[in-house]
Amino acid sequence: MYNEKVMEHFQNPRNVGEMVDPGGVGEVGNMRCGDIMKIFIKVEDNIIQDIKFLTFGCGAAIASSSALTEMVKGKTLDEALLITNKDVAEELGGLPAPKLHCSNLAADALHKAIEDFRAKQ
Repeated sequence: MYNEKVMEHFQNPRNVGEMVDPGGVGEVGNMRCGDIMKIFIKVEDNIIQDIKFLTFGCGAAIASSSALTEMVKGKTLDEALLITNKDVAEELGGLPAPKLHCSNLAADALHKAIEDFRAKQ
């Protein structure tokens, strides 16, 4: 059902864990499949210096969170905001149609974390 890249991110997720004193936090959930994602970011000079995630959910949700963190680390906030749900799915080499909503959660959580960071400034 999942391709090799999705399985790699699921079995060896990158940047997983809670962040102490994050600059911004974004949390989203999808009760339809039970996935909940929380993204933490640290920002310096408008650049995402560090990003972590906690995800409760299916393999696609965990893989999407992991891939997203690799995609945005080192990007400016504006560059990170341009990342779409489709970009996350493409980074993973595609997701099965019933699991595409998982990539939506990752991008949405990131966007909420950036909004939270900006609201605090």
